[in-house]
Amino acid sequence: MNVIIVSDTHMPQMAKQLPEVLRKELLGADLIIHLGDWKTKQVYEELKSFAPVTGVYGNVDEAFFIEQFNDKLVLELESHRIGITHGHGKGKTTEQRMIAQFENEDVELILFGHSHIPLHKEYEGRILFNPGSPTDKRKQSHYSFGKLSVKRNQPLYIEHVFFLKK
Repeated sequence: MNVIIVSDTHMPQMAKQLPEVLRKELLGADLIIHLGDWKTKQVYEELKSFAPVTGVYGNVDEAFFIEQFNDKLVLELESHRIGITHGHGKGKTTEQRMIAQFENEDVELILFGHSHIPLHKEYEGRILFNPGSPTDKRKQSHYSFGKLSVKRNQPLYIEHVFFLKK
């Protein structure tokens, strides 16, 4: 199963359309996970034209997302349990909030956004992954999103795709 992971698209404020490098990867997606701060429903509509879409809402999303999605989700894909959330909240760092939020959940991967800072590390036997943003890199050197390969009874393989706009 090929999964594309995006977060913090902030469209159309930060971009009028999804970047071409992301659109090409979406063509081969079996599932798209959006980690919040979509901003408007048009992002959802565009993504679902490529593959099924799931995700969570973020702190700047319109009512549609709050009505359609939760702020936290545990997804089971091919025998793997994946924790999904946006990452906003008060106190601690975004990473610390994510660790605490899934502390009592049996998940092997925690996906989150909010900070726009790409992250891929292991913490106490779990993978923490923030894809960054494909449209709003802020102080990062590159735009980014994530690719996840999921196979039953095989280790998860996750990576960033970093790019600059042309």
